[in-house]
Amino acid sequence: MRTIKEVSDLTGISVRMLHYYDKIDLLKPSKLTDKGYRLYDTGALLTLQQILFFKELDLSLKEIKEIISTPNFNKKQALINQQKLLTLKRDRLNDLIELVNKILKGEKTMSFEKFDMTKYFNALEELKKEHLKEIISGFGSIDKYNDFIENLKTKEGTVDKIATMAIKQYGSIEKYVEGMKKNFNSEVFSLSEEFANFKKAFLEDSHPKLKELYKKLTADLSKNPTSKEINQLAEEITKIVKEDYRLFKMDYGDDHWYSMIQLFLLFPDWINKVDEKYGKGASKFIGKALKNCLDSKQPELKTLNEKLTADLSKDPASKEIQEIVKKIVEETQKEHESFNICVGENYWEYTSELYLTNTTMIKANDMKYGKNASKYIGKALKIYCENRLT
Repeated sequence: MRTIKEVSDLTGISVRMLHYYDKIDLLKPSKLTDKGYRLYDTGALLTLQQILFFKELDLSLKEIKEIISTPNFNKKQALINQQKLLTLKRDRLNDLIELVNKILKGEKTMSFEKFDMTKYFNALEELKKEHLKEIISGFGSIDKYNDFIENLKTKEGTVDKIATMAIKQYGSIEKYVEGMKKNFNSEVFSLSEEFANFKKAFLEDSHPKLKELYKKLTADLSKNPTSKEINQLAEEITKIVKEDYRLFKMDYGDDHWYSMIQLFLLFPDWINKVDEKYGKGASKFIGKALKNCLDSKQPELKTLNEKLTADLSKDPASKEIQEIVKKIVEETQKEHESFNICVGENYWEYTSELYLTNTTMIKANDMKYGKNASKYIGKALKIYCENRLT
């Protein structure tokens, strides 16, 4: 056991700061003496070492606390990830030191390449030549894409965030760039384009048979959207759509059709366009009618996530929950392979961390599945990853 003064002398962390760590429950003393003096054992010192490593990676105390207080926090895996990130930071600092040394020696060096991720930004520029059509489709125009690149370069902290993500998820900046290029050749962009074309055809009535059917379907919006009459029209629409559009008859075509139906029910911009075309309430009427044809069928991943979060009081490490997580991982990997998407060697470790710490993701999943659902999913995924490594 070491006193707080001894720990301060050993680590260089002030006694006052150690008091603060105790106050915010980041690092509690292992024991208090009868007189109330704090004592720290080897385990506490190892935790303090983890905290200092994370601080070197520019994480806030709040972020560090969320990470190390997670149940089943794996110190070994954390050290592996920290090693990768610290190595990246060291290499960048070494490059800067080398540049400073050259300047001090009198060399006329006017180089700025050490201050950013050159390969990453070069790749973004190359994509304009190789995938101009996809970029315009995704960003709206080449000017907006150029603005996107400029914002990445100028917004404070953005480059470091991208570098951190790249290391955590892909293993290195180089692998991230390779994955990014590969993804531009994947099915994702062609699917996005097909989705856009289908929506355009719907709004412009360019498919005569579907035009007539949608007109009949929405002729009287006071009818029950699940009635037999409406169901027959909805089934005919579904049949034609799956016959005439590759998007809905390829692998995962049923899932794409499910997603299209959700547009009619949930997305305000699309709902407004449909209501403007067929009358107020038409979009949700169409969505309910088409959804009724699914016979409760929904994407496998949606079903699995609902099972995973059905009872948040269950132990995320239990065999039952881990079996569901295993199926989620397998089904997701099938989709990635089907669309030829590269997500990086550490995708699941990084994803579990996002569920646990990313405020946007936490808010979205808690709204969808219930309070604390995001952290529950993150814990379950983290345990799965750790078991997979052992």
